Amino acid sequence: MKRFLPSFVLLGCLWIGVSAQASLFDDDEARRAILDLRQKIELQKNALESAKVEIKALGQENAQLRTSILDLQSLIEKLQQETASLRGDKEVIARELSQTQMRIKDQAQAIENRLSKFEPQKVSLDGVDFTADSAEMREYDNALAVFKKADYPGAVLAFTDFSRHYPSSGFSALALYWLGTAQYASRDFKGAIQTFKALSMSSPNHPKVADAELLSASCQVELKDNKGARKTLEELVKNFPQSEAAQAARERLTKMK
Repeated sequence: MKRFLPSFVLLGCLWIGVSAQASLFDDDEARRAILDLRQKIELQKNALESAKVEIKALGQENAQLRTSILDLQSLIEKLQQETASLRGDKEVIARELSQTQMRIKDQAQAIENRLSKFEPQKVSLDGVDFTADSAEMREYDNALAVFKKADYPGAVLAFTDFSRHYPSSGFSALALYWLGTAQYASRDFKGAIQTFKALSMSSPNHPKVADAELLSASCQVELKDNKGARKTLEELVKNFPQSEAAQAARERLTKMK
């Protein structure tokens, strides 16, 4: 038993030393684990702080974006209002422009109508074309209206005045014809003959000259100047053979024979 005692003591010491060494190894690993854990926590803390910073930045950017969107919406609404206003103004301007154009057109037409009363106008009567001003046309028409009412004395005065007022008028030949006809209807045969002669001398080629000569022959018959009437009718047939007055003259000449 005594022989084995040192051995037990030696084994005990060895076991204690190994245990102490094992314990020493466990403390180092624990410290390293703690250090690793602290590093990981620190890294996570830093990552968390970075995330907080990024989140804060994103929040600011989001706020700015919202502000920008609100500003953009406000601008769009303002532009829409301005567009609507401009559209309304455009419609108002277009309507006023149209009304102004109509007024200008009406005024121009009124001015043209007033000026036309003073400007010579083209006239075509019995195949004769000429120009006459409004006052001239109005006086001629008034005189003819008196004749058509069978107021022959009044027509004589009206056409006499017209010939005096407008001696070079394009209506002159017609005025002389109607004057002579009114004189014939008023039984002023001599006056009618003189008027018809004036017509033949001033406008020998006028279409009414043939009718005027036929009436002159009638005046001569009324004055018992059958010889003169025959001569007038013969000249009528000679000078205007294709006229209706010439046909009537031939018939009268036949009866006079």
